[in-house]
Amino acid sequence: MTAYDLLFAPFADYGFMRRALVACLCLGLGSGPIGVFLMLRRMSLVGDAMSHAVLPGAAIGYLVAGSLSLTAMGLGGLVAGLSVAVLSGMVSRVTSLQEDASFASFYLSSLALGVLIVSLRGSNIDLLHVLFGTILAIDSPALYEIGAISTVTLAVLAIIYRPLVAECFDPGFLRAIGGRGPIYHFLFLLLVVLNLVASFQALGTLMAVGLMMLPSAIAQLWSRKLPSMMAIAAASATAAGYLGLVASYHLELASGPTIIMTAALIYGLSIFLAPSGLARRYFPRPHLKG
Repeated sequence: MTAYDLLFAPFADYGFMRRALVACLCLGLGSGPIGVFLMLRRMSLVGDAMSHAVLPGAAIGYLVAGSLSLTAMGLGGLVAGLSVAVLSGMVSRVTSLQEDASFASFYLSSLALGVLIVSLRGSNIDLLHVLFGTILAIDSPALYEIGAISTVTLAVLAIIYRPLVAECFDPGFLRAIGGRGPIYHFLFLLLVVLNLVASFQALGTLMAVGLMMLPSAIAQLWSRKLPSMMAIAAASATAAGYLGLVASYHLELASGPTIIMTAALIYGLSIFLAPSGLARRYFPRPHLKG
């Protein structure tokens, strides 16, 4: 087998592989930087909770459309995700519950409700598609939607970058200068939900957060500068998508889980090889002596 057959032939020969690759590229460019901000704000598990919160909306979209319409399911997931984000924030402000506990409560309820809705009207195969995604079945309209979400994400991040960074590291200073932190917080949660909806269409609700958090963890191991972390997260997410698709094609594995496992493998290697990893800690380079 030549290098061309191994690395490029699947995408040259099959349109569905090319669409899946473009989807992974868009998801990496949008979800990677969002994951970095989630990690900096110590909201990594909130991202996981939000990924499950879109399930009941996606299930309702599936029932309304009568099929696995990614557009209808994506719209339903967006409404459900935003509803859970807003309700969780409201509950944490009017009760003694912390925001993470509020998110956990709503996400568990949403996950159970979504599975119940799909199981009532769909088959086990439909439920598996919703939970684990169908990246190889992405059509052109869904690809346009994913690309639009990635474009909006990058544009909004560029606009709110400075206040978002200020809110991550010193929210008290932002409040002191009248920076309207709650507005930026809501915009950020909106971007999180949008990218989870895009990832849900490709990877399913159970793994939608995979291309958001694993690349951000990889980036944090390799860099301490925020712009570099965002670039590394996007690059590692894109690389995991490409390598995962290649591996799933040749080994005849499920594409979505293979992509996430590829990202996990890159993360595992980074733990040992990154500047802040185990290799540098336990096998430091000897200092030059004058």
